[in-house]
Amino acid sequence: MTRDLDEVGSTNVHRLFRIPLQPQTQETDMNTWKTKIAALALAVSASVAAHAQEVTLRLHQFLPPQGNVPAKALVPWAKRIEEQSKGRIKIQIYSSMQLGGTPAQLYDQARDGVVDMAWTLPGYTPGRFPKSEVFELPFMASLSAEKTSRALWDYVQKNAMDEYKEVQVLAVHTHGPGLFHTKAPVIGLESLRGMKIRGGTRIVNNMLSKLGATPVGIPVSGVTEALSKGVLDGTTIPWEVVPAFKVQELARNHTTFAGDRALYVTTFVLAMNKSAYNKLPTDLKKVIDDNSGQEFSVLLARTSDDGDILGRDLTAKLGNKITVLEPAEVQRWRRTAGAVESDWVKEMQSKGIDGAKLLSEAKALVAQYDK
Repeated sequence: MTRDLDEVGSTNVHRLFRIPLQPQTQETDMNTWKTKIAALALAVSASVAAHAQEVTLRLHQFLPPQGNVPAKALVPWAKRIEEQSKGRIKIQIYSSMQLGGTPAQLYDQARDGVVDMAWTLPGYTPGRFPKSEVFELPFMASLSAEKTSRALWDYVQKNAMDEYKEVQVLAVHTHGPGLFHTKAPVIGLESLRGMKIRGGTRIVNNMLSKLGATPVGIPVSGVTEALSKGVLDGTTIPWEVVPAFKVQELARNHTTFAGDRALYVTTFVLAMNKSAYNKLPTDLKKVIDDNSGQEFSVLLARTSDDGDILGRDLTAKLGNKITVLEPAEVQRWRRTAGAVESDWVKEMQSKGIDGAKLLSEAKALVAQYDK
């Protein structure tokens, strides 16, 4: 049974809420104490409600759900966050652009709050992340996505966070070495000339032009149709992506490179809407933070490395032709593609950015982790 506060008495109220007693010579205004107690109860109630808050976050990405990184990294990551938040954070993953738009619009969807999170390539919006593009230059990255992604995380934290200031960055990483998958074999620089080859970013397309190919800029989701209809003679993608788009059935020649550097890689970002992040209670922010950063970036990259092994093995079992260009031939490619690096440095200079310095730092970081 509930009793009025007047019946409980001021002394018990003081004891219950540990409010100092007023001197007995002063008359206590019980209405004032009632107001204070009510406010305290409201604050406690609000605190409990905040602690129990449940949040559903929508993550949008461009690959099919069976894609290597979505299936083996993003889904387990979402489950881990749900478990660590005791069910208070749920991440719904929408694949293959299910929520509308194009891959090039994913970053802005996260920025503008159309979705809460987006996993995408910065390179899908040409020229918007110029400092990050240094890792996409020809023969820049190591053969390990994991090692390159450690270098990329450090580089972005020091040199390129201003490019991502509109979002909360949860991860940045690369895929493994990109290579050629073509209908006709590419056994040397001359055999590539005139081929219509898909490139994923403007840096890769510039490289293809320098190498003598005709670049076709389309998202990876369009590769299967473009190959089957003859729009493409081949594509540049890493091994891990091959099975998801059945490239091994449409382009039965695959060309990779001797040496300790990849022909190219592309960079990825997992971006979260800033408002969605800032609205989270402190304890839920910590769950997100604990599952973000360099180690999560490396986990995504390691998934790509593992996927490369599976993709190459699957292709080899089909009897497809896999050509590894010898070191002397690779040097020809490196010299020819070197102009892409010069173009990037000049462009940075035109923007008031010391491109040569950034290039040197990026190379040093790649070498540091590639030991």
